Amino acid sequence: MNDFVHERRTELLGAYVLNHLTGHELAAVQDHLDECAECQRTVAEFAPVVRALARVDADDVTVPAHLEELVVQRVDAQRGRRRRVPLLLTAAAAVVIAGATWWYLRPNVPLEPVALDRQAPGVTAEASLVPHTWGVEIKLDGQGFADGQAYQVAVTRADGGEVSAGSFVGTGENVMHCNLNSSVLRANASGFVVRDAAGAIALSSTFPQR
Repeated sequence: MNDFVHERRTELLGAYVLNHLTGHELAAVQDHLDECAECQRTVAEFAPVVRALARVDADDVTVPAHLEELVVQRVDAQRGRRRRVPLLLTAAAAVVIAGATWWYLRPNVPLEPVALDRQAPGVTAEASLVPHTWGVEIKLDGQGFADGQAYQVAVTRADGGEVSAGSFVGTGENVMHCNLNSSVLRANASGFVVRDAAGAIALSSTFPQR
């Protein structure tokens, strides 16, 4: 298993031990745990944090205004040094103390994993969508997009049209995490496409129809 897939599975371990995963993500983490002793140890290390979280009453806890900014800064710093396990435990401890940072644990985000139909040579990616009331959000994680090159993203509609979902700059071999938003409602969205600066398709996906 390559480093990208391992990192993606590791980032889901916090949600896994809190029973916040379902469907494709749950199955992917379970399969990974069958093969990865390192992640098995991480899950075991989460046990005391999970027990502490179970005793927290968020209604009785005051959340410092700077907490989210502080944890985000530590996430960025620790990812750069590839020390993910201490980072996850530190962030979880912040939840115990503050009773917030729902954005980190993602307990109520209705993520819908989607398959990728096409990936340019050298590109490795995974994607999920969130069906908001105002439109589809695409959560894209990947590597291999040309470093410094701009990519345009569009959500395709059921009628064949496309609506912009924003853009991003490639990070080469560094793993990229980005959220892309469009005004297309889930019922009208049929997929998404990523194009490079020359207009060539670097990535595409077709959503299951409801």
